[in-house]
Amino acid sequence: MKIWLIGAYGIVSTTAMAGAKAIEKGIVDKTGLVTALPFFAPIEEKVPFKFDFGGHEIRLLPNAFVALKEHWEQNRHFDHEILEHVKEDLTRITAKKGTALNCGSGIKGLGTIDTLEGEGLSLREIVDRISKDMRAFSDRDTVVINVASTEPVPRFSEKFHSTVEGFEQMIDEDRKEFATASMLYVYSAIKLGLPYANFTPSVGSSLPALKKLAVEKGVPHAGNDGKTGETLVKTTLAPMYAYRNLKVEGWMSYNILGDYDGKVLSARDNKESKIVSKDRVLEKALGYAPFSITEIEFFPSLVDNKTAFDFVHFRGFLGKLMKFYFIWDAIDAIVASPLVLDIARLLLFAKKHGISGVVKELAFFFKSPMDCEIVNTYEQFEILKKWFNQLARA
Repeated sequence: MKIWLIGAYGIVSTTAMAGAKAIEKGIVDKTGLVTALPFFAPIEEKVPFKFDFGGHEIRLLPNAFVALKEHWEQNRHFDHEILEHVKEDLTRITAKKGTALNCGSGIKGLGTIDTLEGEGLSLREIVDRISKDMRAFSDRDTVVINVASTEPVPRFSEKFHSTVEGFEQMIDEDRKEFATASMLYVYSAIKLGLPYANFTPSVGSSLPALKKLAVEKGVPHAGNDGKTGETLVKTTLAPMYAYRNLKVEGWMSYNILGDYDGKVLSARDNKESKIVSKDRVLEKALGYAPFSITEIEFFPSLVDNKTAFDFVHFRGFLGKLMKFYFIWDAIDAIVASPLVLDIARLLLFAKKHGISGVVKELAFFFKSPMDCEIVNTYEQFEILKKWFNQLARA
């Protein structure tokens, strides 16, 4: 299959590429891939583990290997032997110039960028360029995944964002103040009939107009915001308190991170989208909203290590207050990149079975799953397995 990545030269994208090619070559096994679990074995019949990659990017680099090597020099997040084995494959992968329209002040942290809007293009011209790039790369087995930096919460417009006609009017009238990069990417993908996943907290395909367009075009899509680290632990641990009838009085989460993601999220407008995504899960998991603090801070020397310190204050039998602490410390790209491959495969699997619209059964992979209020990791996994089993037997 083919995967078109928005943010193709980022550490998650390039690590996904490296991992896929290393597995294809037999250098490493499939540890970390959900679709490699025995239960999902039937996926190999319709979506074999073999990939081509392309994408859009706003950083000026010659190819995916140069980007990966830059990330690797900073993080050393896998063995150098793997880097050498995938060099030739990733050198052949080049990205097309993309858009960062209304992506917030945090984008400055990426250094020198080159965007379509920087050429003075209108919204229609930007969409046409994006669509042309995707069309030239894609075939019937192509999925688009957004792993670009987090956008600020957009300015919502009932007129332009509620209907497909209104959205296209926004494009034709060049109303850039109501558009964001993620909206333009997903619009282009869906119009081309390409399944789409939003691995970021950005609005993406959750916009009402774009949900309607996906149904009209018969395109499956999923999101938002990949659940890879501290929130994965939170949505796994919080149900324990509910099951044992223990009351959570307060939950503090303090996240520190470096790398380009940290630079972007150090901007207040970009950070807001991420905090909202992380904060909502507690109320959904517990059935009530305890006092909570969620902080995300840039810590340069950590690079792609994301460290989270969590403190839970909970009340038990006889009203006694007690405490629980945990620390999550992981390489973000290592826990995130296999999920990119999993989601792409499952979306293509869905498409091959005639599924369209929001694939809410993929909630297991996201912090803020669309059209699904269940955030409990265990329940989400059972929903995913049941859905897959039904399709595999069809």
